[in-house]
Amino acid sequence: MLTGRESLVRLIGRRRRSPLPASLAAVLSPSSPFPAASTAQADDGGGSGEAAGAEAGPSSGGSGGVGVSAEWVSCPVCGESIRGSDYCVNTHLDICLTRGTKRKLTQSTLLNFRFSKKVSAEPASNNLKNEIETESVKQIDEDLSRDQAFFSLDIDIEGSKTGPSLSSPGCLNGLLGISKTISTYVPSNTLLPNVKDDVSNVPVEHYSSSRHPTMATSRSIDACADLDSSTIIAVDTVIVGRRFHENIELREDAGITFQRDPQNAKDSDAIKVLYAASECEEMLGYLPRELAKVLAPLMDRQYVECEGYVVGLPEQQLGNVLIQITVQKYQRNDDPKYSQSLWEKFISTIKSGNFQRPTIARYQKNFNLMISDVIANHTHVFSDIEKSFLASFKSLSDDGQHLFVRIYTRKGPWFRKSTISYREILDLEHAAMELKVAGYIDMLSCTVDPSEYDMKEILDVLSVPEMKEILKELQKDKTTCTRRHELVCTLLSLYHNGTCSSLPERILKLTGTCIRISKMADELLWRIQRLFFLNGDQDLSSFLLVEFGVVKFPDYARSISHRPFQERSDMLEYEEAIRVAQVMDESLDNNNMDLVTRCIDLSENRLCAMSKPENATSPEHPPSFFSRFSASWVYSKILTLGVSVYERDRRYEDAIRILKILLSKIPCDRRRGYWTLRLSVDLEHMGRPNESISISEGGVIDPWVRAGSKLALQRRVLRLSKPPRRWKIPSYANYVKRNIKEVNIEGRPLNCETGAKNLFYGYDGELCGVEQLALQYYADEGGGWQGTHSEGGIWMTIFGLLMWDIMFSDIQDVFQSKFQMAPLDLETDDFYKSRKDLAESHLKKIQDGMAEEMLIISWELHQGTTCHGVNWDRHSLTDLRAVVACIGGHRLALLLRHLAVDYRSWSSGMPDLLLWRFLDERGGGEAKLVEVKGPRDQLSEQQRAWILVLMDFGFDVEVCKVSPVVKRR
Repeated sequence: MLTGRESLVRLIGRRRRSPLPASLAAVLSPSSPFPAASTAQADDGGGSGEAAGAEAGPSSGGSGGVGVSAEWVSCPVCGESIRGSDYCVNTHLDICLTRGTKRKLTQSTLLNFRFSKKVSAEPASNNLKNEIETESVKQIDEDLSRDQAFFSLDIDIEGSKTGPSLSSPGCLNGLLGISKTISTYVPSNTLLPNVKDDVSNVPVEHYSSSRHPTMATSRSIDACADLDSSTIIAVDTVIVGRRFHENIELREDAGITFQRDPQNAKDSDAIKVLYAASECEEMLGYLPRELAKVLAPLMDRQYVECEGYVVGLPEQQLGNVLIQITVQKYQRNDDPKYSQSLWEKFISTIKSGNFQRPTIARYQKNFNLMISDVIANHTHVFSDIEKSFLASFKSLSDDGQHLFVRIYTRKGPWFRKSTISYREILDLEHAAMELKVAGYIDMLSCTVDPSEYDMKEILDVLSVPEMKEILKELQKDKTTCTRRHELVCTLLSLYHNGTCSSLPERILKLTGTCIRISKMADELLWRIQRLFFLNGDQDLSSFLLVEFGVVKFPDYARSISHRPFQERSDMLEYEEAIRVAQVMDESLDNNNMDLVTRCIDLSENRLCAMSKPENATSPEHPPSFFSRFSASWVYSKILTLGVSVYERDRRYEDAIRILKILLSKIPCDRRRGYWTLRLSVDLEHMGRPNESISISEGGVIDPWVRAGSKLALQRRVLRLSKPPRRWKIPSYANYVKRNIKEVNIEGRPLNCETGAKNLFYGYDGELCGVEQLALQYYADEGGGWQGTHSEGGIWMTIFGLLMWDIMFSDIQDVFQSKFQMAPLDLETDDFYKSRKDLAESHLKKIQDGMAEEMLIISWELHQGTTCHGVNWDRHSLTDLRAVVACIGGHRLALLLRHLAVDYRSWSSGMPDLLLWRFLDERGGGEAKLVEVKGPRDQLSEQQRAWILVLMDFGFDVEVCKVSPVVKRR
């Protein structure tokens, strides 16, 4: 992989699916010159960078969006200035009026083991157009009727969320009912039958808790002064975990019974709901967990008897079934105080609980939490339109929110609506239309012009047999393509050259209506996720990992005085830079070197137009470790990758130009060592040795050039600075030329191919690598050593455990998110500087011999907690204690201080093997570090730098060279 590619991919994180904004697409086109200023700054007036100002409404355009030359008009509803194109005006008006203030998803998940039947159609080519026209008229009528229904129901969305929902069939919002003896409590916000919708004036039927003929309505809970003395309580609730069978015909007023299920693996308090009308009382589901928790102890001790009936059936197949339970209390003489305490706990839970409200899905709750947190803490980076758009998400129905989050977390971008099937989405049609009107999704059907979208993305919805079927109709029996990418390319060429202009209609006849995340929603939700997690590695799955106990993040205090993005323009510039990085990464995947060059040139122009970062240390300025959240940081990564691309293609002049720009524009960065080294090497390739040695000499004295890069430059200076170029020998010559101890061993090789991993027969006759062979040598002939092959892994684990309190101490601005594994300044100079006193007192204890005790305490307190560098599974506490004891406090303190001062530069390149052995029963021991090299392997500069540093600290370090057995006569 090219140097810098992996780092860039991690920075990009989740790729955005929306098309490039028109401004950025124009800049990256081959025929356009580069503007001096960022397009994000030009769009800072209203939208979201790519979705800003004119594109404030959700865009459904695929390739171009809105024309740049369209004139601006004022919205008659909100007064915003928008571009005057038909699409922008219409979509913006949709937002204003409604605001009121899987790939193919047939794969199953843990929450969904239900498969939908695929819609298939085989239109004949001669009557295709007539069928399409007929369906288009029907689709238009359906869309118009649905839109009118939504506008009539959603005028007061905010108000509807506080009370019972009138726009979500099957959503139960009535509260619980409680009665004394034969009375049932009906709360004030429970709607009775024949209530008319205030908006549409249409009768709406709702569930009521007073349907049983023998029950009467009573006063509210607060008015029941003698509720605690009641002996019979009626509770309205729902069935959860339903298991209906085909032979069960559920009806209203049907009797139900209850049975304890103490052997339930998920909940020992589980209570089954059984159908009393069936012969064997078949199971319908369970009572809600909160209710079962207080009712189960009463049932186990036979303090109560429970019976019930079905209050009402849902309109949707998987809607909640309302039931009413009658709980009768019995007096027991065995332990009246205990039974009374259980009864009072039950009554208290019933008063405060609501067992009819459908349980909110975890991912829905987490998604809303993420949006609320970001809007509260980063409100300055969003425009008013964007904040209003995001706030409208909470006004959507549960079905709408479920559908959006489900397809947002899929790859997409397009999904067949006919194949979307999730248990928690009761009304898919309603949810899809609600999201379309609110601007969260685009919908592609026969009534929509498909030329607005990227045809390649639409083709990805088709399966291989479906694409072959279309090609067979077009080319009769001349189809020779078999692979997916070949079929896609063939269909695209036929579409673009006019041979198959009806391709979109043919696709839609096979797929039906398709949906995708809208441009504005995709852009804003990408920003929300990046601001919440502050990296590209984490996403919504982090919530579930925490809730399921798979991952536990450390406890730390979040003392925040600055946010990563001080101004909205900073965020927009950063977003645009990430988009350029994504385009470059995709272009490398597609081997589109012309577009790769355009991305490099654009990044070069952007970086040159930016001023040098200020080296300010005053409290008013943001901390220096926030520089990673700047556009210049992203562009520097793009250019670093660009250098690798140019060097691979032997374009050394271009690489030299970019490296000089990086060194001149970014004065404080650890990558300066890599840039300086590559500049010196490329100058030598171009036959300019004098300039090359001057660059190397300057890099040696650069304070930001460290570790392996500095040693490599020193060695270059010694190699190039021979008379007559240089007569004076540098002062570091003796240090660099120090001898490193070597040990040579032989092994029987299985293969010794260049570029392949070397395999040998070990001392036990089994196949192994050179590191395992060396471990066996040191355990046997080498002196009875124990050891592990972990390179730097075991050292990072020891550092994390012994420096835990230092890493997670209360420092300003280093913890911005709840999902951090390390402080933001860990890999910067600020880490040690801001904690110097605390770190030195900690290291003093380690030097005085308390490391093993501190290690045990840290392990017991934090075991299983996620921490940067700590691997709980690979290294046991026994091995770690042995390592710490054998190394000694003095050497260990020096090593940990070295990592704390410059963690980033020294976190890689450590020797392969860490060996230890005890010399006597009193605990005295020694340790050895070994770098293992196979045939034709050489030490890297970073490995050589580590060996020299360890030798300075007093460690026993050596290089073990493994060579094939030499055949002798």
